[in-house]
Amino acid sequence: MATTRTIKTIYWASTGFIFLFEGVMPALTSHTEVAVEGIKHLGYPDYFRVMLTIFKVAGALALILPFVKGNAKEWVYAGFGIDFISAFVSHWAIDGFGGQTIFPMVVFAILVTSHVYYHKLLRLPVWQRQTTREKTAA
Repeated sequence: MATTRTIKTIYWASTGFIFLFEGVMPALTSHTEVAVEGIKHLGYPDYFRVMLTIFKVAGALALILPFVKGNAKEWVYAGFGIDFISAFVSHWAIDGFGGQTIFPMVVFAILVTSHVYYHKLLRLPVWQRQTTREKTAA
């Protein structure tokens, strides 16, 4: 049986990685020549790059913001899952099987870990979910 601390640590580590990889990194790098050429190489139009960046940043924020709950968060997990599976298929179709093809599935596994531990966190009693700051404020 995992302790509350373990559940929180695994959840925040995996969710933090997804936030950095899917929110911060696209926000900072989606306009670079490498990103533009990468989208073009896969056969997607440039507007898709812009749209994908907006959705990734919004989804990453929704994962870490505490007031986003329930179905909204589930849709974010589903959207990122579709994103990673689509990236896997796109790279496989264009470049064949290799490291760049496998990497989206590695990140997908981290996303699944975040999702599983999100639900484990929800099953904890409210007093165990709260941070020390929240407990002292109440």
